Amino acid sequence: MTMQKDLTKGSALKNIIMFSLPFLLSNFLQTFYGMADLFIVGQYNGAASLTGVSVGSQVMHMLTVMIVGLAMGTTVLVGRYVGERKEREKRTVIGNTVIIFLMISVLLAAVLLIFIDPIITVMFTPAEAVSETRLYLRICFMGIPFIVAYNVISSIFRGLGDSKSPMYFVVVACFLNILLDYLFIGYFDMHAAGAAFGTVLSQAASVLIALAAIVRKKLITVTRENLHLDRPVISNIFKIGFPICIQDGLIQISFIVITVIANSRGVNIAAAVGVVEKIIGFFFLVPSSMLSAISAICSQCIGSRQHERAAETLRYGCLIGVGFGIFFTVICQFISGSLLSLFTGEEIVVMYGSQYLRSYVVDCIFAAVAFGFSGYFTAYGYSMISFAHNVISIVLVRIPGAYLMSKLYPDNLFPMGIASPLGSLLSAVICAAVYIYLKRRNVGNSIFLIQ
Repeated sequence: MTMQKDLTKGSALKNIIMFSLPFLLSNFLQTFYGMADLFIVGQYNGAASLTGVSVGSQVMHMLTVMIVGLAMGTTVLVGRYVGERKEREKRTVIGNTVIIFLMISVLLAAVLLIFIDPIITVMFTPAEAVSETRLYLRICFMGIPFIVAYNVISSIFRGLGDSKSPMYFVVVACFLNILLDYLFIGYFDMHAAGAAFGTVLSQAASVLIALAAIVRKKLITVTRENLHLDRPVISNIFKIGFPICIQDGLIQISFIVITVIANSRGVNIAAAVGVVEKIIGFFFLVPSSMLSAISAICSQCIGSRQHERAAETLRYGCLIGVGFGIFFTVICQFISGSLLSLFTGEEIVVMYGSQYLRSYVVDCIFAAVAFGFSGYFTAYGYSMISFAHNVISIVLVRIPGAYLMSKLYPDNLFPMGIASPLGSLLSAVICAAVYIYLKRRNVGNSIFLIQ
């Protein structure tokens, strides 16, 4: 039995919708149980434990998105070989992925455990929350092999055209995480350590269930021959995945910098920006899902030399993302206050948050275009283009724009919120220009960067 699906046939619009929906739900569930940790800790423990989990989860989120970015190399290569009907090459990519990510996870865990205290310092952790944060991170760092394993297994399935199986694994992890949180935090009173154990053990259980399903149903078949390290394969995985990994890390750093800028303007503005970031995080699940769907589907199309179908997938993905972006933008102009009120009852925080959300939400429109092109370029092996336009956006617009607006308009967050949409607009313009340039030179129809 195999869960491999040919995404090069049938309606391109139907394929991208059916592929992206399980991925969207997976992202939603991951975001939900990440917030559940904070909610449950807040119910039973004080500010120190809550801050420890908050700071620690920011660090773990950054690591997770970087791992997912690196694993994008596997998704693209597996998708390409599925499209080319090259079974041996596909299995070699999967086998090499298992070996190198196992080594990366062990090395990463060891290094992070050594540098826990410097990480806590860099995050400007309040003194009263240092011990809770340290304990949370120590447990999570020891569980990194399970976190890496889950995301690598998911990347392989998506390359095979299967976005449903990873969703089922997330459902298991989400249910167990909430259950264990209440057990460890509510019953055993383990504070931040309980949240960390809940996260790691739920991920471990999800991985074990996934592996059991893979072995029992023969969802993925890899022989001993496929586990021999192949230098060109490893090189290609990193050529595609490493720029995405660094790009995603820089994006998370930019969010942290903007948070620091907000923190310097007082507790009310800091609280408002923090709440809006949570709301925008939910909205951004749509363009993020489109990016992954476009990269996976286009990889198969490119492997089967259906370049026009790849371009059609890009157009549909961007249109869907932009449509949702316009919808979110319009409704937030009318209900921003109500949304903020779900998170806080303080009127001053709601006022500042509403200002920030009404301008920041426009980012969903332009980011949908930039994310779509990023998925398309990554599928062709040009992940450096995605890396470049994001770095340019962050360095030239997002961070300096947020800082400048915070100085020019200290009593209004609406101008500060404009910085992010302008950054995404610049990214979208760069992507469109590069796309037109490559099309005119016929690059996309003749060259796949990774040979």
